Amino acid sequence: MLKSTQVQKNKNIFQNIFTIYSLILILVVNCSADLNNNIENKTEIKYGYPNQSIFIATVNGKEQPITPMLSVAKELFERANLSWNSTAYPAKRLFRNLKNGETDFSILVRASSLLESCIFSKKPVYSTDLNIYYIGDKPPVITKEDLIGKSIVTIRGYSYGKLRKFIEDPKNNITNEVTNTHNSAFRMLELGRVDYLLDYESAAKDIISKNSISKIQSNTINQLNVFLVLSKYYPNADELMKRLESIVESININEIISKTSNN
Repeated sequence: MLKSTQVQKNKNIFQNIFTIYSLILILVVNCSADLNNNIENKTEIKYGYPNQSIFIATVNGKEQPITPMLSVAKELFERANLSWNSTAYPAKRLFRNLKNGETDFSILVRASSLLESCIFSKKPVYSTDLNIYYIGDKPPVITKEDLIGKSIVTIRGYSYGKLRKFIEDPKNNITNEVTNTHNSAFRMLELGRVDYLLDYESAAKDIISKNSISKIQSNTINQLNVFLVLSKYYPNADELMKRLESIVESININEIISKTSNN
């Protein structure tokens, strides 16, 4: 009789433990589902991007630049099951929007001014070289100091990191011609109006491949890395960034960019 009673007690204890475990499991699953729903149920994610691209851009009917990185964003959001819209902004306004949460997401350099208001992906999602282009047997430019006393063309809207300030510093005696597009910059170089051109390889390679520019040469002076950037104002921003980082690992970004550039 005592043995039977003990067996029943053990059975009851086991059932109680199983019940508690089941409740905990249900709670965890529901919490996880709620978290995912909170991320996915937000109507749209607002993607902002610079109106001055490191790629060759076209312009749509709304006068918005269309760049290959838009195709990357499209692939990323579709895989994340997120509805989204996109708007191009001047760099200063884009940074301000990310700081105040008006813009949710971007793909940018790791700017120190955004560290408090935004989350950056742990790894860069794309890299390109900042090159000095020249024609013929001009002295190669390896460092920024090699530009002192030279003539150069730059593209309006780029800061080139800290190089813009160096180029525009009167004490460096650099003649800087500013133009609006990558194509016009290369045209000025080809016509001999300047000695050197400062541009990103991501844009320059398309121009060089489509135009026969005799004896063009280049040296890399710096590298640009861009990251996923998510405003901390976005709901469950940390969890969403983890999802996006996981998804971007499975995307061949260079292939997407190449296909978009060739269309």
